Amino acid sequence: MNSKVVKALNEQINFELYSAYIYMSMSAYLKALNLPGFAHWMEVQTKEELAHALKIHNYLIERGGEIVFKAIKEPPQKWESPMAAFKHAYDHEQIVTSRFEEIIDLALKEKDHTTNIQMQWFLNEQIEEEANVLSIYQQLKMANNAPQVIFMLDRELAQRVFVDPNAPAANQAN
Repeated sequence: MNSKVVKALNEQINFELYSAYIYMSMSAYLKALNLPGFAHWMEVQTKEELAHALKIHNYLIERGGEIVFKAIKEPPQKWESPMAAFKHAYDHEQIVTSRFEEIIDLALKEKDHTTNIQMQWFLNEQIEEEANVLSIYQQLKMANNAPQVIFMLDRELAQRVFVDPNAPAANQAN
């Protein structure tokens, strides 16, 4: 594999792990507010980010690339409100999307078509990631911290289920 692409993929693994840290921190913050459904949603998001890191990790290994782990930056610990946490999550997901776009641009520049194809999966995943978090943020914004709406959303967000993108398709149905 091209060394520039390997470096970019290792950096993305680190960023996905950082993303998991952010969502774990948000989950802890939301649990402290006694919003278990919101916290659960963030826990599922944590699992997704860890799964994304593993998916890139496995891809690099399959292609013979070297894995290089670096320190993970400390995430924020508190937000002004659940709405502020979801706004942060939305802004963060936009950064993640731009990072995958940059990896795709690099892969194309370096004529690494396999990485380009692999990263398309992540870019498509980001469309869903951004839409989901934006929807919750917009609902919270419209609610203007109305306790009734936050309570209803908390119950709704508790229903989110994690689907591991690394699991064989047969196992995902169970």
